[in-house]
Amino acid sequence: MNYFDFYKLPESFLPDTAALKRQYYAYSREYHPDFHANAPAEHQAEILRLATLNTDAYRTLSDPDSRMAYILQSHGLLEEGKQDLPSDFLMEMMELNEQLMELEFAPDGATLRRVEAEVNTLTEALDAGIEPVLAGYETLPVDKQPQALKQVRTYYLKKRYLLRIRESLAKFAPRS
Repeated sequence: MNYFDFYKLPESFLPDTAALKRQYYAYSREYHPDFHANAPAEHQAEILRLATLNTDAYRTLSDPDSRMAYILQSHGLLEEGKQDLPSDFLMEMMELNEQLMELEFAPDGATLRRVEAEVNTLTEALDAGIEPVLAGYETLPVDKQPQALKQVRTYYLKKRYLLRIRESLAKFAPRS
């Protein structure tokens, strides 16, 4: 079952978090296995399935990155091996990775700070660029949503790439 349908919410990158939480707590009470302990085994199994679905749906939809991945996957846009990114972005990442390799062999605080600043600038620009798309997605006409989803997919993949670089930077920070 689609998590948004389960919670009776429209598909959105920025859902009403209060409504999401209310529905989660309502279902938590309704599907709590302790309240169905005397029910037939089939009913208990269904309640357990619904309780698990409730937990999984809430964990996914309450986390922005998980929610984004969930929406993209539900539209078939996060298939393995199909993670093409613009060549200019890949060139920037190659340059950053080269600087990371230099840091590995010759730790240098100035280089580390420069790379961190560049990653922060790229991340801020990415976030600012996608914000209007995320905010307006829910109200887009159905025929305009695929283009918005492609933009979100590119953002998501770039963000993941930058996160990996940020994780690598964290390894070098103590040595510099």
